[in-house]
Amino acid sequence: MLQVAIQKRRGDFRLDAEFGFSTPGVLALFGKSGCGKTTLVDILAGLLQPDAGSIVLDGRSLVDAAAGVSVPAERRGVGYVFQDARLFPHLDVRGNLRYGLRRARESRGIGFDEVLALLGLERLLGRRPRQLSGGERQRVAIGRALLAQPQLLLLDEPLASLDAARRDEVLPYLEKLRDSIALPMVYVSHQFDEVLRLATQVVVMDEGRVLAKGDLAAVSLDPALRSITGPGAIGAVLEGEVTGHEAESGLALLRIGGGTLRIAADLPVGSRVRVQLLARDLIIASEEPHGLSVRNALRATVRSIEADDRYADLIRLDIGGAAAIARITRTATRDLGLKPGLPVWVLVKSVSLRGQAFVLAESPR
Repeated sequence: MLQVAIQKRRGDFRLDAEFGFSTPGVLALFGKSGCGKTTLVDILAGLLQPDAGSIVLDGRSLVDAAAGVSVPAERRGVGYVFQDARLFPHLDVRGNLRYGLRRARESRGIGFDEVLALLGLERLLGRRPRQLSGGERQRVAIGRALLAQPQLLLLDEPLASLDAARRDEVLPYLEKLRDSIALPMVYVSHQFDEVLRLATQVVVMDEGRVLAKGDLAAVSLDPALRSITGPGAIGAVLEGEVTGHEAESGLALLRIGGGTLRIAADLPVGSRVRVQLLARDLIIASEEPHGLSVRNALRATVRSIEADDRYADLIRLDIGGAAAIARITRTATRDLGLKPGLPVWVLVKSVSLRGQAFVLAESPR
């Protein structure tokens, strides 16, 4: 476990954060710029001291302000990847990576060759930082941090300085890292699509406070998320397994809860996939639909109904054990006679899931 309960004041800004994180996995600190995410990871790294509180990593006290305990940064076993790669310009990639090895206090079994393979760095070893793309520099920075054998890896918006192409280049390596190494990571971002792809648990922050915390599926349905992402990004995050493909349409069949989703993705059978069903994209039918072009119709039960604004309701749904949410007009709620416990059908277009299906782990077959 990583257990954090700290307070810090910097001028008019006050950070007051408390949460726990079950390791390993990826904890995303998500929020708008200026909400305190970087201040928090600087405190985790030991670069900044809190005014009060404590930090405990796997039973080891890193900070206990009341007892006067603060383990120096170099002895915390924490790796830090910044927004800019901060590579040594006079060293080539091999030299930058070996600097990480020299900083290692003990070996945790993450070897040089393993890091090269994980991050695709084999061809870059003889290059200097100025000869690398932004995405390549960040991959080297991540490799250097890994070779220092950390017990915790902090990544402070490592993709923020990259353009869309370089960002898409690095994300698969981060996913591979998450799935291959049992190393807890704290990932800072203000881009929710990055959180969707990488996180296992999420802490949502705003103005130095924690608005929501927990596993990604639960936080994705928390109303607190709306104030950060806006209403358009609200929706359930579900995980499922690819069970087959439709030969005629080319759509992958994804088992979700008690139903099957057809998604526009070329994925091998056995892949574990995460999808987001945006509330705005879900259609509710009170009867089994017929004669429609929509390829996904899932049986569901209404769990609850709550007002979203003056004209719309949020309908919380149970799809065979998986939770989802739909945003419909209040008039539609009335005309369909929706109420808790009512069985319904949920419709979602396959194309609306394009670009929102993220592979968690592929089958070895």
